[in-house]
Amino acid sequence: MKSTTHPSTQSLLKISRRSVLNTFGLGSAAILLLGTSGISAQEEEKEPQPIRWGFVGTGSIANQMARATKDSPNAVLTASSSRTLEKAEAFAAKYEASKAFDSWAEMCQWDGIDAIYVATPTSVKEEISIAAAKAGKHVLCEKPLPSLPATQRIIAACRENNVAFMDGTHFSHHPRTLQLQKEIDTLVGKRRTLDSIFQFRIGDKTNIRMSTELEPMGALGDAGWYNMRAIVDYLDPTAELQSVSAIIRREPETQAVIGSTGLLVFSDGSSSTFSCSFDAGESRNEARIVGNQGSLDIPNFLGHDRDNSASYTHSARTNKSGKETVKVEADRPDAALMFEDFAAQVHDPSLRKNWETKSERTQALLDAVWASALANEDSQE
Repeated sequence: MKSTTHPSTQSLLKISRRSVLNTFGLGSAAILLLGTSGISAQEEEKEPQPIRWGFVGTGSIANQMARATKDSPNAVLTASSSRTLEKAEAFAAKYEASKAFDSWAEMCQWDGIDAIYVATPTSVKEEISIAAAKAGKHVLCEKPLPSLPATQRIIAACRENNVAFMDGTHFSHHPRTLQLQKEIDTLVGKRRTLDSIFQFRIGDKTNIRMSTELEPMGALGDAGWYNMRAIVDYLDPTAELQSVSAIIRREPETQAVIGSTGLLVFSDGSSSTFSCSFDAGESRNEARIVGNQGSLDIPNFLGHDRDNSASYTHSARTNKSGKETVKVEADRPDAALMFEDFAAQVHDPSLRKNWETKSERTQALLDAVWASALANEDSQE
């Protein structure tokens, strides 16, 4: 078995210290002289203060992320907001936050927080994220984003106000994803195909994900986002989308999108098929990457096992002994690692472009699939 540890946790202090030096224009010579500048070794390695978080929304995903902050030494849940003060207070009490608001706008202006986590319906994410950025708060926004233009406006607001932005995709932060990104060309050679599936069941028609007003893309936005992020994380990032063909399936009563499938083809000759749904008879979540020299099977591609580890199976054309299953260890859940990576880019702005680009590329693919699906739907009427 192979194993690895997540780099952000171990390097956060060094990253934070380097960003402080860069901020004041100190070069490598100045770094070498720190030992004689009156700064003690203990002060050099002093841990930065945790990011103080304000949560907008108190639903199921907000509860999951609140638990994740408990596993992150660089995050502390400080405030919550909801449409009613009663809900905000209950959420704050549950997670030991110090303040509750019935107005997200008021919370954004409070100087007791450093960052906002947006866990609201997609229809209001842009407004909240931009307001938070203008208030000088870093922004972690749940996926999906409303559209590529909206995503770009949010990121522009964050850049203009020198705050960090990240979307809430957990698996991108797990060591398995980082290890595969580093080794994928060696493991499979020239990447040819990526097939992914994410399906589960929502039986409650009152769920906000079944509302065309709150979540216009339905299953395509909520679940299909992960299919698109798999493309961003595992196929060649320099390849451009050449063509896309997709269809959607709607729930008859609510007209919510409850399923989608499609094919995307890229300029380097690679392609990706995807399938996502809210009405599956069984839950499935897996991805497969095939290259000209081998293949990778990634079970539970957007999650991890109970011990926080995640595995993949490698099969090489030249491997006569068959398949090899590799277990990649992690010291905490991927959502907690996301908060760690967020803290790292707060302290080191040079890390922000990577996460901004991932969000833009993921949303661009999602928008292209959505446009194709709507066009195919119109042609059938």
